[in-house]
Amino acid sequence: MPKIDSLKALLVDQLRDIYDAEKRLTKAIPKLAKASDNDQLKSALEKHLTETEEHVARLERAFDELDEDAKSKTCAAMKGLIEEGDENAKADYGADSLRDAAIIGAAQRVEHYEIAAYGTAIAHARLLELDRVVALLEETLAEEKAANATLNTIAEQRVNPAASNASGAESDRDENEDAADEEEMDEGESKDSGRHPGSGRH
Repeated sequence: MPKIDSLKALLVDQLRDIYDAEKRLTKAIPKLAKASDNDQLKSALEKHLTETEEHVARLERAFDELDEDAKSKTCAAMKGLIEEGDENAKADYGADSLRDAAIIGAAQRVEHYEIAAYGTAIAHARLLELDRVVALLEETLAEEKAANATLNTIAEQRVNPAASNASGAESDRDENEDAADEEEMDEGESKDSGRHPGSGRH
C-alpha cells in the first residue's frame, strides 16, 4: 500500500475503495433483484443498478480530474456486506415477504455505508477546493440517499406489514397444529381410559 502523505492522497485512496465497492455492487444488485418477490422492490433495485453503473463512470471522471488512474482498492466492508446480502437472499423463509424484508435490510446497510463514504470524500474534496470532484460526488450522494429513502418507503408501506402478517399467520398455523395434536392425544387417552384390565368375560 502506497504511503498516504497528504489529504489529496487520502482522498484518492478513499475513492479507490469506493470505486471497488460500486463495481462489486453492479454484480450484486441483480442477484438481490432476482431474489425479490415484491414488484416495487425489484423495480427499485433495478433502477439503482442503472444508477450504480453511472456512479462507476462518475468516479472514473473524478479520477481524471485528479490526474490519477482509475484503480480499485479492495473494499473489505462492501465485500462483507454483499456476502451477508447473498446469505439473506438464499436463506430459508416461511414467506416471500420475509425474504424481501431481509433483502431491504441488506440493501439499506449498503446504502448507509456508501452515504458515509461519499460524505467523507466530499468533505475532503471540498477542503482541497476540487469543485468538479465535489460536484460529481454530490450527484452520486444524492442518488444514494434517494435510493435509501425509496427502500425505506417500500419497507414501511408494503414489505414489513406483509412480513408481519406472514409471521402472524405462521404463528397461528403452528398454534392450530399444536392444538389439533393435543386434541388427538386427549381423544386417544380417553379411549384408553375406557378399557379396564380384566373387563373381559370369564
